[in-house]
Amino acid sequence: MNTPAQPEPFRLVVVSAGTSDPSSTRLLADRTAQRAAELAAPGPVTVRVIELREIAADISTALVSQLITPKLQQAITALGEADGIIAAAPVYQAAPSGLFTSFLHVLDNDLLIAKPVVLAATAGTARHALVADDQMRPMFAYLRALTVPTSLFAAPEDWADPALNTRIDRAARELVLLMES
Repeated sequence: MNTPAQPEPFRLVVVSAGTSDPSSTRLLADRTAQRAAELAAPGPVTVRVIELREIAADISTALVSQLITPKLQQAITALGEADGIIAAAPVYQAAPSGLFTSFLHVLDNDLLIAKPVVLAATAGTARHALVADDQMRPMFAYLRALTVPTSLFAAPEDWADPALNTRIDRAARELVLLMES
């Protein structure tokens, strides 16, 4: 008697450029990943988190010497194997953090072609609400990734607002639909 083969799990990779532990950036990314995993059910989802603060020196080394350390290579390999990505960055001075953009600068231009990506940003004020769309979306367009239509942003006042959960749900649903297609 043949038993149906278990489906391969979706590989979801979270890239978090938050600098504190815990960080609001990581919290937003984790909530999005959790919702995507719930929506992908009954299919299994594995989630791998890349904390950029843990490989900041490796990123700097790669920028100035093109030397890819083993830890940085693990992160790059995880992105290359991902079925979906959640890219989350804190906003400083109206732009994603330098750590986040530096990480993107060390990636091969062909690594993220056609990979579905949720863009997420956090900041201390709502004045930065458009950074995900105005700053991050063009970076991922250059890398030819497929960014989902709904980007996410959270300032301190957003965490208690039910509208944030609605946006997380919408972005996660769009991500899962792209991963399944």
